[in-house]
Amino acid sequence: MRTTATGSDAPGQGTPGATGTGDAGQDVKQVVPGAGPTTSGSGAPGRRAETPDDDMPRYAPQWLQLREGADAAARAADLLDPLRIRLANQPRRGGDLVIHDLGCGTGSMGRWLAPRLDGAQHWVLHDRDPYLLHFATVGSPTAAADGSRVMVTTQRGDISRLTADALTGASLVTASALLDVLTREEIDRLAAACAEAGVPALLTLSVAGRVEFAPGDPLDAEFGEAFNAHQRRGDLLGPDAITAACEAFDRHGATVRVHPSPWRLGPDEAALTEEWLRGWVGAAVEQRPELAERAESYLRSRLAACAAGESRVVVHHSDVLALPAGGAK
Repeated sequence: MRTTATGSDAPGQGTPGATGTGDAGQDVKQVVPGAGPTTSGSGAPGRRAETPDDDMPRYAPQWLQLREGADAAARAADLLDPLRIRLANQPRRGGDLVIHDLGCGTGSMGRWLAPRLDGAQHWVLHDRDPYLLHFATVGSPTAAADGSRVMVTTQRGDISRLTADALTGASLVTASALLDVLTREEIDRLAAACAEAGVPALLTLSVAGRVEFAPGDPLDAEFGEAFNAHQRRGDLLGPDAITAACEAFDRHGATVRVHPSPWRLGPDEAALTEEWLRGWVGAAVEQRPELAERAESYLRSRLAACAAGESRVVVHHSDVLALPAGGAK
């Protein structure tokens, strides 16, 4: 698998660097999934260069921290009641809920979910990047909703190879911004592993392929279409992942619920909006280089509105809860 999948509102992989020229062109950045804009070096604030030990993109923890508040506000709390009911009726190994967090990044999913579930919890944090696993461990929650302890362990590896055996004794599989940076084969494999192990899955914040701006601009739709095409590069599913996941879990007998989980970005989220805009426009330009000339004035206008507190953006996502036919094994 190509990514650690720690936030998919930036596009699929590309070569580091900036696109566009001129002052506004300096803001039209290349991005990797979940990282926000990146550069070919490590000098840009909040960004890391790729390391020579493998071809894995490095995700800037500063970007993941910047989006954490919007992620927490967006996740579909309505899916928690059916999840709690299922978890309350599952056997627990050693009395703990055992929760596997796939592509955990800096651990934001655990910080959001652990305090919303009762009972002692053991979180197994999966990621390919040891740097992010360190951040996730340091920032991990310590208490459940009822005050019970929460402990974490880490597991570095390729989550696309997750098997039912690896989920033996698990109570829940969860992830944030994962599905849209997977292929159809990888989603099928994930659904099969959860079904065989009898484990529910809560998969949040998959991009839906729709962005709404206020005020609008005639170019919004064109840049949005180019961004979505970038998300689908290669075999990645991008905004098609929600449908693919629902179909895959349904084929394996799960009851699937989908709920919207949009980012709603206003003046209070200006820093996140600005960073997201640079990556969103940069991905569109990478996909369609002919947009570069118009991208400069478009992005300049968008950033100016954001700085003036006049910009509002809704970035649509969906959350998926898949409850298997049987209990955990």
